[in-house]
Amino acid sequence: QVQLVESGGGFVQAGGSLRLSCAAPGLTDGTYSMGWFRQAPGKEREFVAVIGPTDSLTNSASVEGRFTIARDNAKNTVHLQLNSLKPEDTAVYFCAASRKLSTSMSDFYVWGQGTQVTVSS
Repeated sequence: QVQLVESGGGFVQAGGSLRLSCAAPGLTDGTYSMGWFRQAPGKEREFVAVIGPTDSLTNSASVEGRFTIARDNAKNTVHLQLNSLKPEDTAVYFCAASRKLSTSMSDFYVWGQGTQVTVSS
């Protein structure tokens, strides 16, 4: 059973930074893609970023230029660097695994429990 474990969430003031991590010890196949999604209170879960073996995508409308996704294959870990945070970035952030590079939640078959990010104004 593959499990994903997120860490790195917390409370930060607007303009600050956080680094989220997602450990996937059971995913040793380097061909999988790892994505980040977020869900704010009262809103639907939305795509944030995804990284495959060679490419990555980010939600340009919301986070382009502020968030960066990266992977460490040796540690089976994916990181999401959050810079220039805004109050509207407040949400629970989830990592997930997929067999293809996708922005659609339906393509992700394993999900972590989520980590809370709170940005104060």
